[in-house]
Amino acid sequence: MNYSYPFSYDWTTQEIIDVIKFFEAVETVYEHGMEREQLMNLYRRFKEIVPSKSEEKKWCDEFEKTSGYSSYHVVKKAKEAKNGEWIQMTEKN
Repeated sequence: MNYSYPFSYDWTTQEIIDVIKFFEAVETVYEHGMEREQLMNLYRRFKEIVPSKSEEKKWCDEFEKTSGYSSYHVVKKAKEAKNGEWIQMTEKN
């Protein structure tokens, strides 16, 4: 990993940690896969911190630009899957 995670200086330390955990989960889905509900729990916490769709898009686009991993496609795939399913992306978008 040769990039940094996007975050806001307005967030608390715990919020920054939780947002980074979500972005790390996106990486994990691409690199190894993850159980759907685990990812969705991290995404729900991310949405508590970043409730606005436009803000979500801003942070996820910034993460994708630096990492090549699409949070949007990972969450979309997770929403289409059923609880208990393993989700994994086959390639970077």
